[in-house]
Amino acid sequence: MTATTDRLTSPAAGPAPEGKYADADGVRYHYLDLGSGPDTIFLHGGGPGCTGWSDFGPVAPLFARDRRCLIVDILQYGRSEKCRISGPMWDFHTVKTIALMDALGVEKADFICNSWGGTIALRLAAAHPERVRSLVITGSMPVFYGPLAPLPENGHRGRNARDVYYGGEGPTREKMRSLITRLEWYDPARLPEETLHMRWRQSLDPEERELAAMSDSPRGEWQDLTGELGLIEAPALFMWGREDAFLTPDYPMMLARMLKRGNLHVMDHVSHHLQEERPGAYHAVVNGFLASVDHL
Repeated sequence: MTATTDRLTSPAAGPAPEGKYADADGVRYHYLDLGSGPDTIFLHGGGPGCTGWSDFGPVAPLFARDRRCLIVDILQYGRSEKCRISGPMWDFHTVKTIALMDALGVEKADFICNSWGGTIALRLAAAHPERVRSLVITGSMPVFYGPLAPLPENGHRGRNARDVYYGGEGPTREKMRSLITRLEWYDPARLPEETLHMRWRQSLDPEERELAAMSDSPRGEWQDLTGELGLIEAPALFMWGREDAFLTPDYPMMLARMLKRGNLHVMDHVSHHLQEERPGAYHAVVNGFLASVDHL
């Protein structure tokens, strides 16, 4: 009965808990600090209006039962600083995320990440293996090619969708619904109105709209991480939606083989945000992986 319910319903995140702020190497991060136990850092995706809570709110209470969940708003998103980035983008985020860990007194962490956030975590794990216990990566694109065919829209599908969303008449609730149900969720009927509203309202943030109007110029130089993936020592689980609109499951299978300790789980009837569409099933698989990390 539980599995059936998980397939048919997708709970909304609900109101976000009160957040905190931390200064890290000249920038200010906003984050949520829930639960207690092993330090676990959550990094969200790069879609319009995404925040740590919008991406992980539905599943965070499950992890917070026995983990300290640090749910971060990535720089340029949510309530974190909307700083401009110059130079290689993933290198920049790595330096700042390490500084955030230092500011929060986190020596080593498990990373649970979606899309944009996962690429940050992969770069960080390659550069600072001593700070990463394990990685859970969903929907990320650290390299610009696939094993079977060219990537959809040459790997620019997310960037193109962002430009369309902020272009024309600007962000609207219906444009946000179209973006989420076309690219991020498998079943449009399961998208909670509260989740839609949260993403749309955040996308109206004046600073985020200003960054979007500048396209990629304030986000730093794109990096391909082919040369870095083989340096990662931490065990990694690629959690993928079978119907992911950006990258089909052959792509994370390729990534898993590029890592020393790469694993892959493909989940049915989900797309790019499986931790929101099927939080119970997502937590069950990830929690099992985290419990087995020392034995992989």
